[in-house]
Amino acid sequence: MGRKLKRVSSPARHDWRETARECGFQFHTIEGDLYWDESVRYEFSLTEIERDLEDPTQELHGMCMDLVDHLVRHPEKLSLVGIPTEQWDFVCDSWKRADPHLYGRMDFSYDGDGPAKLLELNYDTPTSLYEASFFQWVWMEQMRERGDLPQGTDQYNRLHEDLLEALVRLRALAGKAHPEEPAFVFTAVAESDEDRGTTQYIQDLASQAGFPTRFLDIFDIGVDAQGRLTDTSEEVIQRIFKLYPWEWLFAEDFAKHLATTPTAWLEPPWKSILSNKGVLPLLWERHPNHPNLLEARFEESPGQELPAGWVRKPVHSREGSNIRIRPPRGEEIVVDGPYGEGPAIWQAYHPLPNFDGRYALVGSWVIGDRASGIGMREDSTLITRDTSRFVPHVIV
Repeated sequence: MGRKLKRVSSPARHDWRETARECGFQFHTIEGDLYWDESVRYEFSLTEIERDLEDPTQELHGMCMDLVDHLVRHPEKLSLVGIPTEQWDFVCDSWKRADPHLYGRMDFSYDGDGPAKLLELNYDTPTSLYEASFFQWVWMEQMRERGDLPQGTDQYNRLHEDLLEALVRLRALAGKAHPEEPAFVFTAVAESDEDRGTTQYIQDLASQAGFPTRFLDIFDIGVDAQGRLTDTSEEVIQRIFKLYPWEWLFAEDFAKHLATTPTAWLEPPWKSILSNKGVLPLLWERHPNHPNLLEARFEESPGQELPAGWVRKPVHSREGSNIRIRPPRGEEIVVDGPYGEGPAIWQAYHPLPNFDGRYALVGSWVIGDRASGIGMREDSTLITRDTSRFVPHVIV
């Protein structure tokens, strides 16, 4: 069967940079190179979206929730996913309370021919959200209005609506607003344009949902005499959204206060179970030979020979750092980075599809518990990094 998913040339809007500025999209260019690239687009059929991406994303999400429940019932296994022993109760109690969650992203290798293969989960601090949710929708609407896309063109993208709906539900759980209600704090590394931009996008949606909000640099979080987390005004933080990994929070000086501060977290502590590569061998163990999973195991698993064609990934690694790829044939690919120490997993080699010399990755989003849309990233290498370009998509 021939490949149906297509990468095609697309006329860039003459005023897209001005549009980006008006929309507050500040990180469309990174270190002088394009990050947002609308000179091409990916074209999907509706069947490819619904059968090959949306349905598997929904099924895999359910499998992930079942895995969290299993690990909470067997907390001694939390060490497999890199959670410190002293935080086990904190994480498990969060799941038992059913602390609400907001979003996550699954990264797939998919070429339109055969099942999409899950490469990893980004379920705690996923980025590329604003551009997938808002800006690529603006691109499609403007392209249709200007006659550069047919009027019947669509996009698999309910992200903006689903995010707002999820935050409205969270507002309802929080109860009716009152004048002295403390602000919902939104925090990230402020000097990172991408992290700050993503965080402030969600902050804006939370404001639309009825929350009083404020932004806080992650490094400005303090602790008062009672061991409660505070902001720069020494006000106790009651509710916080953080674009900062749980494994990094567990290493902060205030980590010993996480279980006792009254702060409600988004994403919640139980998301730390799904924010690492250790979930990949655990999913394979529970669902061997699932069509959307790749065989995976922990590096230290005894008595298992490694066949040709594997990828080594540290349990905690991000943005393609410290990945080692050993193809069945050809030279080994090694990427340096800050995550070289610590446990790792091995995953069966399944390369990203090559379209016109560009390797394409599908990021499939889950908002709340619902598959909601995709974003496409591409690179000239097999490894998708923070500088890999974001390319819009349509359904034709």
